Amino acid sequence: MRYNEFESFLGWLEETITAQKVDILIVAGDIFDTMTPSNKAQALYYEFLGKVSKSCCQHIIIVAGNHDSPTFLDAPSQVLKFLNVHVIGTACDDVNDEVLLLNDAQGIPSCIIAAVPYLRDRDVRSSGAGESMDSKDASVISGICAHYDAVAAIAKEHQHAIAKSHNRHIPIIATGHLFASGGSTTADDGVRDLYVGNLGKISAEMFDECFDYVALGHLHVPQRVGGREHIRYSGSPIAMGFGEAKQQKQVLLVQFGDALEGVNTKNNNDHIASDISQLINATVKTDTSVEKSANKKIASQNTGFMDDLFAFEAEVETAPEPKLEQDIEARAQRKTEVEMTVPDFPSLIDSNIVNTTLNLDITLLHHDEARQMQVLSLPIPKFQKLAQISGDLLAIQQIIDNTIQALAPTESIWLEIIYTGDDIVSDLHEQIQSMVTGLPCEVLKTKNPRTYNKVLNQEAASETLQDLNEMQVFERCLSANAVTDAQKLMLRDAYAQIIHNIHHKDTQAE
Repeated sequence: MRYNEFESFLGWLEETITAQKVDILIVAGDIFDTMTPSNKAQALYYEFLGKVSKSCCQHIIIVAGNHDSPTFLDAPSQVLKFLNVHVIGTACDDVNDEVLLLNDAQGIPSCIIAAVPYLRDRDVRSSGAGESMDSKDASVISGICAHYDAVAAIAKEHQHAIAKSHNRHIPIIATGHLFASGGSTTADDGVRDLYVGNLGKISAEMFDECFDYVALGHLHVPQRVGGREHIRYSGSPIAMGFGEAKQQKQVLLVQFGDALEGVNTKNNNDHIASDISQLINATVKTDTSVEKSANKKIASQNTGFMDDLFAFEAEVETAPEPKLEQDIEARAQRKTEVEMTVPDFPSLIDSNIVNTTLNLDITLLHHDEARQMQVLSLPIPKFQKLAQISGDLLAIQQIIDNTIQALAPTESIWLEIIYTGDDIVSDLHEQIQSMVTGLPCEVLKTKNPRTYNKVLNQEAASETLQDLNEMQVFERCLSANAVTDAQKLMLRDAYAQIIHNIHHKDTQAE
């Protein structure tokens, strides 16, 4: 378990909220990585909420994700309201309960939050006998859109009422935990299909124009949706797999107010006025497994979907700490300096040092004069270094000799070793362990793709269940029983529905 990392992150986030004078914290789902979080994970969660509730932060908005137990999150919600912590674990029977009108310290309405949690299949559609997958998909998407339209209509009513009674316009912020169409993921990152076949994907056009900002959770890669600057995933706060080791993790600081001025490059003296409302959009997980990795490329920025700042390729590395010189140089050319109450410090994008101070390299991602809004990225320090090393045994040995041995004894790095040599190595794990003995590193995963693929493709007595996932076991059964291709399609759909229901069953519910 990665408790130390999450504890460090939560401490950093608490300090950042205070330093940036954040008014509202939004956590867009996946508070935990399991429906049965450990006592330690729960302690971190409640301790964090207690500390932040005593800070300058006036409201905390928490919605459930697909990994969360909605009943577990909802259980203490009535008590947490006294701390101005608003928890929406499951879709409300009365959608009015998902629309929150928040006041500032003076009791004046400051914003409206459409706090929509992860919408489960049963929340948005009714099943029918003999329904096809296409029909189910259309029903899911229609139900999600109808839900967002309903909360948007209520939010607009509140907004118009405030405009009349207080003669002021306040923003509407929506939340969501879903898979936006075109979203970028990394392989083996633990992002489960939200619906059977991963069909229920939502496009940017399905969000009402009244939403000034949409804070999304579920995908680990920071990105915007459909080129819309105001619809964004903040991403996971720490790397959830080795494929994310190169990504600079972030929280998003969204600012609203009448005092926003023009924002120019760092070479002039224009700045952003500090008298503005602020909210942070973050996805926080306090319980997860380290046994995740990735080597799938992330979509590049030319998809019109992801910010340049985070358009890194999460591919197999030949060195433990990539420097990303080109990305850093390009970022420096785009960077806009923002006047804040904390000093500006060098980028943490390729830092080899765990930095738990409030040294922030704040980057402006979007400025909207019409909405009187801007979105900034606050980089999260790396609390645990991860790296992938690939090659034959000689190349792996050279990388370890040239890089890992140069680390200070107090440093620590977690490794994934990917053997790509042509020779068959039966004792790969033992040889790798001998290479790193006495070094400040830990090999969490050793992969031998050639042997792995050979095992998966054979149907021998030596093959074990540990080598296969649920679908691969099912495919073995289909082949062993000589099921026809026509029947396979129907049986796969039915089996996928069963697996989906198992993964999304709320074990905390009565």
